[in-house]
Amino acid sequence: MASNRKAALGFIFITLLIDITGWGLIIPVFPKLIGELTHANISTIGRYGGWLTVAYAIMQFLFAPVMGNLSDQYGRRPVLLFSLFGFGIDYLFLSFAPTLGWLFVGRVIAGITGASITTATAYIADISTKEDRAKNFGLIGAAFGLGFIIGPAIGGLLASFGSRVPFLVAAGLTLLNTLYGYFVLPESLPKENRRKFEWIRANPFGSLKHLNKFPGIWGLVISLILVYIAAHSVQSTWSFFTIERFHWSEGMIGISLAVVGVLVAAVQGGLIRIVNPILGNERSIYIGLTLYAVGLFLFAFASQTWMMFAFLVPYCLGGIAGPALQATISNHVPANEQGELQGALTSLISLTTIIGPLVMTNLFAYFTQPNTPVHFSGAPFLLGAILMLGSAIVSYLVLKREKKIPSVDRIA
Repeated sequence: MASNRKAALGFIFITLLIDITGWGLIIPVFPKLIGELTHANISTIGRYGGWLTVAYAIMQFLFAPVMGNLSDQYGRRPVLLFSLFGFGIDYLFLSFAPTLGWLFVGRVIAGITGASITTATAYIADISTKEDRAKNFGLIGAAFGLGFIIGPAIGGLLASFGSRVPFLVAAGLTLLNTLYGYFVLPESLPKENRRKFEWIRANPFGSLKHLNKFPGIWGLVISLILVYIAAHSVQSTWSFFTIERFHWSEGMIGISLAVVGVLVAAVQGGLIRIVNPILGNERSIYIGLTLYAVGLFLFAFASQTWMMFAFLVPYCLGGIAGPALQATISNHVPANEQGELQGALTSLISLTTIIGPLVMTNLFAYFTQPNTPVHFSGAPFLLGAILMLGSAIVSYLVLKREKKIPSVDRIA
């Protein structure tokens, strides 16, 4: 049984790695492509980038619970393959888009079908015990890390051949990943742990309401929401910020994201497996969120290129918080509802991906536009630091309350 679990984790890790590498390929060149289609300045390009993210997020919010519930009935494998295929089609749309509108069409398709991370998380929950769930969830972060070493570095190099080339390579890689999963990826959800699909639980609001059955979930979910909104200060503005403040090229952006990948892979794939058993989930949450806040605060006031690389260290060390918080939430939910849980969480994360990019990119645009009263392109990072500290406070209050209530149940 243990060897089968290790093999399954290996399969899902490789699948996620290829998926995320394809995603990483396009990040360094996305501002350039938007600029070519709109001929706008960096502030306006940042706003368009935010709206493209929102288009994807709205579709994710509406359809992630459907995909999560489908995976609870039919298994994780078919849903994951369908999601990968949808991303491949999205990249093809982005590759050949003649106008900005076609970029939105591609993002909508990806949002409807995109459930790779949701399904992978449920997959890992299926094959994990309570004791190793947090470190196994860390494999998702490790796949992100390695994917962001390979993807952005290659994407930055490919950008020299044209702004469309990274998108074509990403499409080919993702569609090949679909074939890999079809022939190699095993199913993780036993038939006895499956349940019938129910529309009332598959709509985004119904699945969120269902979380009320589990004590403590909402407080921890609020903490998770704050983390994801704060993270968009980096995810939604990194390329725009570094272009505006340091005049980085696509290649330099790719290198910086590759460094992020190295650090994230080291933390999620290695350090967390040592630190989490020692600290436990609760202290991992507090320490990680504090490190996130420190890193973001330092980004906001960085004045030289080397500082951005140095300040990545505390920020990426903050990654010990995410898997610990996710494992704590997962431990409140039974095995046959993990897919629904992850679908509901993805819907909430999608809501933050509606709110986060709009807030962060507009904040960036406001403080970098020509007539701004105060020029401060680091404003999104400063807000992100405040939100991370807020998340730490919420987590502390919720977990402290649970310790005082013996009736709170946790499910392995």
